[in-house]
Amino acid sequence: MASFLQRIAKKMSLFSSDIGIDLGTATVLVYVKGKGVVLNEPSVVAVDKVSGKILAVGEEAQSMLGRTPGNIVAIRPLREGVISDYEMTERMIKEFIAKVQGIHLFKPNVVICVPSIITEVEERAVIDAGTQAGAKRVFLVEEPVAAAIGAGIDINRANGNLVVDIGGGTTDVAVISLGGIVESTSIKVAGDKFDEAIVKYVRRKHNALIGDRTAEEIKRTVGCVYPRSEEAIMEVRGRCLMTGLPRTFTVSSSEILDALEEVSSAIVEAVHWVLERTPPELTGDISANGITMTGGGSLIWGFDKLIASKTGIPTRVADEAVSCVAYGTGNCLENLSKMQDGTMNLSRQRQMKR
Repeated sequence: MASFLQRIAKKMSLFSSDIGIDLGTATVLVYVKGKGVVLNEPSVVAVDKVSGKILAVGEEAQSMLGRTPGNIVAIRPLREGVISDYEMTERMIKEFIAKVQGIHLFKPNVVICVPSIITEVEERAVIDAGTQAGAKRVFLVEEPVAAAIGAGIDINRANGNLVVDIGGGTTDVAVISLGGIVESTSIKVAGDKFDEAIVKYVRRKHNALIGDRTAEEIKRTVGCVYPRSEEAIMEVRGRCLMTGLPRTFTVSSSEILDALEEVSSAIVEAVHWVLERTPPELTGDISANGITMTGGGSLIWGFDKLIASKTGIPTRVADEAVSCVAYGTGNCLENLSKMQDGTMNLSRQRQMKR
């Protein structure tokens, strides 16, 4: 009888599975134990300001950015890698958990990734948001550690590896050895700053106004931080600042290279800063192993070439760079018992029972 009820409950998804969440400024990825990455959606929430009701979350809410009537607002509850709107973050996590779990009797354990430099207040906000969203226990893992695991690096060896994780709100640079972070920094310069730089450049150079979504499309299509061998050109539609009317113009990859130079230089400086403070033995390991880049920002054309040229160290972009952190949380889920008893040497093993 018991086994029969278990089979029925399993079919109804009543028994919850543990979940790993890459809670990014731009995108949320959810990993479900035994299934892999099952959700990859923008971290955007659309809310009715009058009733406070959530109208849409993720991709549907993303399509509403800049296009909503007065009573509806589409917001991004995370800014620069941390929670800027606690209530909306909690409700967003709750919606995503419900989307991947459906109806369930038992609360899941949840592993959430956080930037390598985060205050205790910010940590507590993430833990509380996850707990209030329906998690039984919340574990925090630093993003560079999860990114390294997801990129296939064996972090438990006595061997230095340098990981550069460029997300939407923050860039984390960390040297990892023996399962922990030896030296690291986290700067609030990442994908969003690239978009802002493109918007400012187009306004200054072409006297036109474009939105963040158009800027992101430019970044993905013709964006580069290292000179391309062949010039790429893209047609863009925006609003002329002189007439206030729609206008079509073209932008080239060389223009975007100039626009992104200041932002990309800040990331290169962060890599230099970490390398300068890394013990000599580990620096030798990094020279042999190379630098590994993860995160959506690392996919901007030529970023690996730029860092390699500035540091003299071979640099590669990890396979499935966008999902590396999510896959790293998945690996942590598989070793959750070790995290609970403290035998797994991950940087942040804080947990909280509701």
